[in-house]
Amino acid sequence: MGLRGIVDDVIEITVVPSFTRLGYAARKRLFEWEDLDTMRLDGEVVAITGASSGLGLAAAERLASMGARIWLLVRDVAKGERSMTGFAGDGHRVVACDLTDPTSVRAAAAQVRALGTELRALVHNAGFLTAEYGATAEGRERTFATMVLGPHMLTRELLPVLGAGSRVIWVASGGMYTQKLDVDDVEMGPEDYRGSVAYARAKRAQVVLTREWAERLRDRGVAVHAMHPGWADTPGLHEGLPTFTKLIGPLLRDVEQGADTVVWLVAADESATTTGLFWHDRRPRPTEKIPGTATDDAEQARLWTLVEGLTA
Repeated sequence: MGLRGIVDDVIEITVVPSFTRLGYAARKRLFEWEDLDTMRLDGEVVAITGASSGLGLAAAERLASMGARIWLLVRDVAKGERSMTGFAGDGHRVVACDLTDPTSVRAAAAQVRALGTELRALVHNAGFLTAEYGATAEGRERTFATMVLGPHMLTRELLPVLGAGSRVIWVASGGMYTQKLDVDDVEMGPEDYRGSVAYARAKRAQVVLTREWAERLRDRGVAVHAMHPGWADTPGLHEGLPTFTKLIGPLLRDVEQGADTVVWLVAADESATTTGLFWHDRRPRPTEKIPGTATDDAEQARLWTLVEGLTA
């Protein structure tokens, strides 16, 4: 593993340094990261959900600067178009996609498929964190629908434009470490709803689905990865966890630092030669930090059956 790996593991164990800008700065220097500016994606198409602001927008801007054509899949088309005005290059599109609405997801996927070319990457970035319980028109809890059901359906609908060398990237969260997957309780109801718990459970479900998708798409040459960005200074964090944001404020990563691993996973050759991994700061990480939170194969299969049934 070498001294650099040992130092990195020590940083990883101590959560605060790992998740903040301190960990980002240390690892960037420790591993002498390849400069993203040296990577080119000319003409490649990247679809990103929830990219009107925050990490998704930072990733989209950086990928556009590398020559990629960006398709923003967003709920608010006008906001998405305003966000896209500063993008380098051309060929970018904004597509209406409400991940809580199956009809909207299917319509958005149809527009992407109509492009007639394979995607370099599909990035599931959209997130949702609220203190108040809410349900979709289909009766699903909104956090679960936004971050699990909608992305799962979108992936399935876009299979015709995902081929060898394509990557599917789930932007998860270190918050998922606090929750074990319990398929019988993965979707919280109004009687016991806690926004941060619902968010963490949905992020855990994303990581588990990553492994299942990776196995199912392995023979097609499609790589599927999850990552977490650390604690980044985003509008979503300010709105969803205002107290935490104030407490940790000076140590938060900026959005470019939080989005770095997303951009790297889209662009780097290494991410196409592996699949099913969970990344942070350009290195694979364990998916469990707390004893008893590991997900076995049976529970993983149960989650797949559940989301397939709810999105059929």
